[in-house]
Amino acid sequence: MAVETELKFRVPARKLKALMKPRIAGSKGGEPSESNLVSTYFDTARHKLKRHGLTLRVRQDGGKHIQTVKSARSPRFGRGEWETEIKDDKPDPGKASGTPLDAFASKKLCNRLKPIFETSVRRITVPLQMKRSRIELAIDRGRTTAGHRSHLIQEIELELKRGRPLDLFRVARALERKSGAELDLRSKADHGYELAGGEEHRVVTAESIVLDPGMTAGEAFRVVARAAFRHFSSNADAVREGEAEGIHQMRVGLRRLRAAISLFSKILVGPATDEIKAQLKWLTSELAAARELDVFVKEDIEPASHDALLRRGGKAITEEFSVRRERAFARARKAVSSPRYRSLLIDTLQWIEAKQTVVAEDEGGPIDKFAAALLHRRIRKLRKDGRRLAELSVQERHKVRIRAKKIRYGIDFFESLFSDKREQKQLARLSKHLKRIQNALGSLNDFVAHRKLAVDAALKAPHRKERASAFASGVVLGREEQSVKPLIKIAAKEVRGLDSF
Repeated sequence: MAVETELKFRVPARKLKALMKPRIAGSKGGEPSESNLVSTYFDTARHKLKRHGLTLRVRQDGGKHIQTVKSARSPRFGRGEWETEIKDDKPDPGKASGTPLDAFASKKLCNRLKPIFETSVRRITVPLQMKRSRIELAIDRGRTTAGHRSHLIQEIELELKRGRPLDLFRVARALERKSGAELDLRSKADHGYELAGGEEHRVVTAESIVLDPGMTAGEAFRVVARAAFRHFSSNADAVREGEAEGIHQMRVGLRRLRAAISLFSKILVGPATDEIKAQLKWLTSELAAARELDVFVKEDIEPASHDALLRRGGKAITEEFSVRRERAFARARKAVSSPRYRSLLIDTLQWIEAKQTVVAEDEGGPIDKFAAALLHRRIRKLRKDGRRLAELSVQERHKVRIRAKKIRYGIDFFESLFSDKREQKQLARLSKHLKRIQNALGSLNDFVAHRKLAVDAALKAPHRKERASAFASGVVLGREEQSVKPLIKIAAKEVRGLDSF
């Protein structure tokens, strides 16, 4: 098995040509070579291989047919890759011995394999020699085709052939500045499956995380952090397209990564960690207004506009907040289209992979013991703080909600470590309690945000709409206020339910 250590970037078409002769400090470029690559990706009708983190590809390269199996599920940076030459353009699972595909290579599976999509690429390869590393730059132009659907391929790949990942990221950063290249952890296969399903720019949700009990806490952190990184970065296109759910999922991915940093804080060190936390917080804040206004408009303002009691006032605040929502969406689009965002992607992935990020690879002991102790400690703290919910200030209740949310994320991260049925049932019950606490306190937090928005809108309303707008805002807030005490009771009840854990 080879481990393919590479970074892939999307690049504006007008910038690709300039990269054929890259000028990067500390590196020497070799002579470019060109090739035409036609690759067909195979799977079952229900995409069984994809669901198990595998891709199966047959590539025609000159007069050869190369079968490649790739696995995305690895505690290491990069992907497992197994290549073998076969006789024609159809996959030969018999040649997959010793690969993860071997576990699925039954006769039944062989009969069910079919072409899912095809990529046709004109590749220009430029070797880059650095003092301690050798890196291959591949410039790809072409097209992915799935049935009657297709899309352009305009990207570059940097593959570390020998040497230090640090040099790989150094080249990546130079190319980002030179061409506006945007790091994209999704492979050609990921894009191809989306195209085959008619879901270009689809909203991406959190992927399942599988940890091995024998992993160290450091190894587990990297698996979790990579998954969260893929989650938020894969929703950039949906944010640019103005998809409300895409904004929400990007924020969830960012929160999951920030929660992972908090949960594993005892083994993370160095000033780079603080810088990454600040950058992630910046991006989260750039998306916050869009999400808050979208929820407010859909759940409170639009229903109010249909209320006969409010009449002109309901229409006035609907117009006002619809405009504000569009501005917030524009702010989100601007953030994920900025050089700062592109730089954040490279910096964050480099930080995740850097040896210096973790105190020591074996710090914290085996992940199963680390996870059990961490969850126990966090639950005990939540029980203590949650017993006085009715007495807490708005800010203090918000902190309790954040603690509950982090524990829920922790359960999601560590669930695969607890295979015993009794443990699984216990985790499921715990997660339900935490979800109800989070939802109740989340609604209370929304009320506070909505109050600020409504008051601000009423104060800034045009004079002719001022009274109607203020009246409508007051009605909306009054209805929310009626729910405050019941929600606190619900949250308090669920906190008491944690006593058995």
